[in-house]
Order: sequence, then C-alpha cells, then structure tokens
Amino acid sequence: MDSNHNLFLFAAFLILCLTVNGVSGYATVTGTVFCDQCKDGEKSLFDFPVSGIKVSVTCLDENGQVYMSREETTNWLGGYVMRFDGTPDLSNCYAQVSDNGAQQGSSSSCSIASGPAQKIKLLFSFFGIETFAVDPLLAQPVQPMSSCPKPPPAPVMPPPPAPVMPPPPVPVMPPPQAIPPPQVKLPPMPPIVQVPVLPPPKAPAMSPPPATSPPQFKLPPFPPVPFLEPSACSHQLWMRPEYRCYWKVIGPDTKVAVAFGLIAGRRYGNDITVREALNGRGEAYKTLLREATTALLNSYNSLGFPYNSVAVITYTNMALLGTSQHDVLMTAIRFIKANSGTCKFTVCK
Repeated sequence: MDSNHNLFLFAAFLILCLTVNGVSGYATVTGTVFCDQCKDGEKSLFDFPVSGIKVSVTCLDENGQVYMSREETTNWLGGYVMRFDGTPDLSNCYAQVSDNGAQQGSSSSCSIASGPAQKIKLLFSFFGIETFAVDPLLAQPVQPMSSCPKPPPAPVMPPPPAPVMPPPPVPVMPPPQAIPPPQVKLPPMPPIVQVPVLPPPKAPAMSPPPATSPPQFKLPPFPPVPFLEPSACSHQLWMRPEYRCYWKVIGPDTKVAVAFGLIAGRRYGNDITVREALNGRGEAYKTLLREATTALLNSYNSLGFPYNSVAVITYTNMALLGTSQHDVLMTAIRFIKANSGTCKFTVCK
C-alpha cells in the first residue's frame, strides 16, 4: 500500500511539473552501429560497436520522394541519438550507414556501409514525446579480420571435355558370294516318348506372425531458457535476498561509477554502490539512478528486455550531461515503464 501511494504521488508531481513547464513534443531516434569484422553480412559474436560512423535517417512521402533527412555520428559506445522537434511523422523513415567509403574521422578501420536500411520502429509515446528505435546497423572493414572463420573453398569445376571427332567412314565392300553347302538328307528321328508330369508337392501354409508396432519413446520436453524469455522486474524484487542468484554481471557492492562510467561517477560520487542506488527516492536524480540501475540489471538478465545494456548506459549519461531536470524526469519515466513488465523470477535454490 505504501509503494502504491508513493508511486501515485510521484506521478502527480511529474504531471504538475510537465504542466507548469509547458512540455513541447519531440521525437528521438536511437540505434547502434556494429562492426561486421568478419564481413558475413549479419551481427555475430565477433562484432562490436564502432564509433565515428555517420548514420543518416531519410523519410519518404507517398510518392517515394524524400521530404526529411538527418545525419548523425555514432558516439564512443557505437550509439547514435537524433532528436526531431515537434511531432513529425516518422512512420515511413529508414536509417542506414552513410555510403561514403572509408569515412573520415572514424576511430576504426571498420567504416564501409553494409547491409540494407532499417525501418524506424516506435517504442512508446508519452505526453507528446515519442521514442523510436532502429535495429542494429552494420559497417565493414576493407578486409575481414584474421581471427574470423574461413569460408569453405569454392568447388573446383572440371574442365569441359574435348570434342571427340568421329572416325572417317570406312568404305564397306560387299561380301563375297558364298557357295551354298551341299544338301545332305538325314534319316527321320524316332518318336519321342512323353513322360507324365507330376504336380509339385504343396508346401504347408504358414500363417505370418502378428505384426507388432515398435515401442514408442517419448522424449521429455526441453527445459525453458530463462535468458531468452522477456522479463522485467522492479527494484523492490531485485533487493530481495531470495533472488540474489540473478545478480550475474554486476553485484550489490559494485560501484555506480564502474557500472555506468565516469559521468555517473562525477554526479553521484565514486563510493556509492548498486545496492544504495536501488534505495534512491525523493529526488529526480536519485529516482533516475534507481530506475536506471534496475533497467541495467534487467538487461543483463533477459535478452527480451526493451533496452540493452549499452542503451541503458547511454540514455542515463545523456540525461546526466543535460542541464534540464525535465530530461532527467522523462528518462526516469521511460525506465519505470520498461521495469513494470512481467517478472520471471523464481526463488533461488
């Protein structure tokens, strides 16, 4: 009852702040560019986010004409964020790596555009503020890395057979006329005595054995894979000791500066731990840290969580670098909504 009351007060406070400040609508487009260092045309375990890559977003009208275009460069985490003021129609917009060959200013040799353009997808819309996401884009190096698996050798085709010339025709000479042999009359053969034919003995008819079906074996069902199932748990559940086995990548005593980077360390200090961050409340920056930490834990625990770990860290640092408390509150609301899904925790053994 106390947590629901606090959530209601926080929502009322947020609506009041948005009404007083006069929130104007805008849309943000986010995504990540990965280096396809094996040049296999798809995202794999060998790929990594690449910075300094130019990404363009192009919007087409009903006639296929371009009516809006925007270009942005990926940051040091390989992500990019584009902001469109107002409420533009981004339903027919596509994002792709700019095809400029080896791009100038890129910190990696992996800068050649690869793969098709990706359609922009709407994540959610809230108070006139829309957030769109783009599936991962790919950039390739000039040559694949030496550590990549080698493709199978191309089959060697045998050379075409040489044409066989037919032999020249041999003139056919008519055969010589054979002299017929002399006719000799033989005496008649004696009559052949017919032997009676006995019928074969009848074999006893044996009835075939009854057919029996082979035994059927039922395999047990495959166990569920928790990491592939979508799961979103609140910060209260992450603090319970019976779910401590789900802490995998980071632990309760991990420093916030280690989990989120130097920007979060300068804001919250180098001594605050993840356990202390989950207890934050009563102030916009503490609420942001609490929900961002919860979202980071959910991204490490479930592949189906709306945000991956890179996106959670990027959005948190962008909100901390801004000067508007409104951006901090909006980022916290996005994480609250993502953390309010179905939790797939079971009690640890």
